[in-house]
This record gives sequence, C-alpha cells and structure tokens, in this order.
Amino acid sequence: MAIEVGAKLEGKVTGITHFGAFVDLSGGVTGLVHISEIADNYVKDVKDHLKIDDVVKVKVINVDKDGKIGLSIKQAIDRPEGHQPPPQRERVSSGGPGGGERFNRGGQDRGGRPFNKQSSGRPAYGKPSFEDKMSRFLKDSEERISSLKKNTEGKRGGRGAKRV
Repeated sequence: MAIEVGAKLEGKVTGITHFGAFVDLSGGVTGLVHISEIADNYVKDVKDHLKIDDVVKVKVINVDKDGKIGLSIKQAIDRPEGHQPPPQRERVSSGGPGGGERFNRGGQDRGGRPFNKQSSGRPAYGKPSFEDKMSRFLKDSEERISSLKKNTEGKRGGRGAKRV
C-alpha cells in the first residue's frame, strides 16, 4: 500500500523517545510522530500522552525521498467547522545576553501573577526584576574580584618587586 501525504491511517505505537513516538502502519512501515504533533497543548513528556502498543489515528504530513514518514496525531482529529486549537503563546525576542526568546504571557510574570508595565519592568508586588538582580550581581562580583586582586598581589612568592 502506497502511503500518501494527507492520508489518515491507524497505527500502533512501537517506540517512544524524548522527541516523539514511532508508529507502525500497515505492512511493517514505520513513521514518526514528532512531539509537537502529538497534542494541541504543550507536551513535556511523550509518555504522558502515549504508551507502547496504543492504537492511534494518524495523518501523514510528509514523506521524505529517503523513505522517512512524518505523522501527526493532532491533525488526524476530525474537528467541527470553526473550531480553533488553543492559542500559542507569542514569542518575543529577549534582546538580552545570549539572545534567545521568551514568551509574552500577556502582562504576567513567570508565576502567572500580573505585573505593572509602568514600573520599569518590576512586578507590582515589590520584588526586583531580573535585570535589577543581574545588575546588582555584576556590581557585587566586580567588587569582590577587585578586593581579591588587592589582597593577593602582595602574597605572591618569587623574586622581583611587587606587580602593578
């Protein structure tokens, strides 16, 4: 049986990894359901959603020229007209050291508590922001390093005068 993109099939989960699950389709053909294609919501661990020998309905989303088959469980679910999956969190570039991304939580800090955007990024409940903590840490560590350098310069052994 030829497997075509867009076909909906039933298969049996034969293996689970940290990045997805392998599903055996008819005739010994195996495809991969990537972790991002398991459910509409965030999947931290594949084992929370699937077990080996589970029978699942999958949709073929791609077939590579080298024979690899990409499958999706969330796209195989028949949804009524007008149904939309849960909204994805908006990604925002952090602009800080290391680049990276952070998620815009719509006016909430990491604990889900609202914060006041007018107060220079500080949460409304009075705790310092990450940037404030980081600048204080850098200042303190620079002071400690300079103090250590002053205290260890005179204690170095060997010949010669004191280094400047």
